Amino acid sequence: MSDQFEWSRLVEFYETDLAGITHFSNFYRWMESAEHDFLRMRGVALHQEGIGWPRVNASADFKKPIKFGDLIRVTVSIAELRTRSVRYAFEFRVNESDEIHATGEIVSVCVDLATMKAIEIPSRIRGLLE
Repeated sequence: MSDQFEWSRLVEFYETDLAGITHFSNFYRWMESAEHDFLRMRGVALHQEGIGWPRVNASADFKKPIKFGDLIRVTVSIAELRTRSVRYAFEFRVNESDEIHATGEIVSVCVDLATMKAIEIPSRIRGLLE
């Protein structure tokens, strides 16, 4: 649906377990950081005009380990843009390899921050996401 965006950083020691492999919880943090940069690049603020984007679903599939010192490259794309929600797709690669080490998905719903009720994505924001 949309162009891909790539976010990258080195894996820190504290993000790994005793085997030196990235702890699964970090994949969710990385997806969120990549999503935030993706939105900033498109001119969409997380809390602007009284609108928020809580997550209603998040998942990840782990295929190959990612280790301390690896350069993770997280690709973000919009898999589906609905009336009130966005489904993001993520792919995790390491260093210069094109091999996918993990995949993930997050669904965020557009809400009115005052009521926390789902609302239609405003046309201006929708245009920035398309």
